[in-house]
Amino acid sequence: MSGAAEANLELGIKVNMDSTRTVLDTLRTVNPGVRVIFTSTTAVYGPPPSPGFSLTEANAPCPGSSYGAQKLISETLLNDYSRRGLLDGRIVRLPTVLVRPGKPTGAASSFASSIFREPLNGQKSTLPVCKDLSLWICSPRTIVKNLLHARDLPTEAYQGGSRVVNLPGVTVSIHEMLEALKAIGGQEAFDLVKEQRDAPTEKIVESWPAKYDTLKAKELGFTEDGTLEQTLKDYVEDYGTNKL
Repeated sequence: MSGAAEANLELGIKVNMDSTRTVLDTLRTVNPGVRVIFTSTTAVYGPPPSPGFSLTEANAPCPGSSYGAQKLISETLLNDYSRRGLLDGRIVRLPTVLVRPGKPTGAASSFASSIFREPLNGQKSTLPVCKDLSLWICSPRTIVKNLLHARDLPTEAYQGGSRVVNLPGVTVSIHEMLEALKAIGGQEAFDLVKEQRDAPTEKIVESWPAKYDTLKAKELGFTEDGTLEQTLKDYVEDYGTNKL
């Protein structure tokens, strides 16, 4: 995860690079040409060239975190194995998935789910970043649809050698996220979120671009995401407020 990989470089390398290479090398040996769906991240990009700039797959990645760098290295390896015909890779760069069920993780983006999940369950949550920051997000339902779509795409659909696709998402500010929480969970849920800035987390999140041109994904038939409010309603429908 992004926060843990920044805090512990050696662990991040083992988890995000070494284990990925082990899996890919095993697959190309025991099942050559097998289709592999690799979930990468938009953290492979560093800060955008200018505020409001919409990135595409054609923009050169320059990660602003060790996690992004480690994922980019794994992308490059799978692209090369696919070029050689050793594997049939499909690399999808995921937006921040929101809302994730379960408990907080070592990801720098973990707070994005926590500021919804915990308050909707009557628990306190901490906001470690500025409310003015924006994120590129996508709901779990849409992510699942798009992972299945990536699996089912014919190899011929990938033109130009690169297997990378930036998945669709929506841009929302932290302020908009909190207002959506209030709209769904009421003032009581809203009041359970307490601001407590954390410089390391904020530095990582600030390095993530929040706007993307996902024309390539749309041309390949990937599904666009709905509104943030609909995402929260879907979360409550899928997990309720006491099924964590």
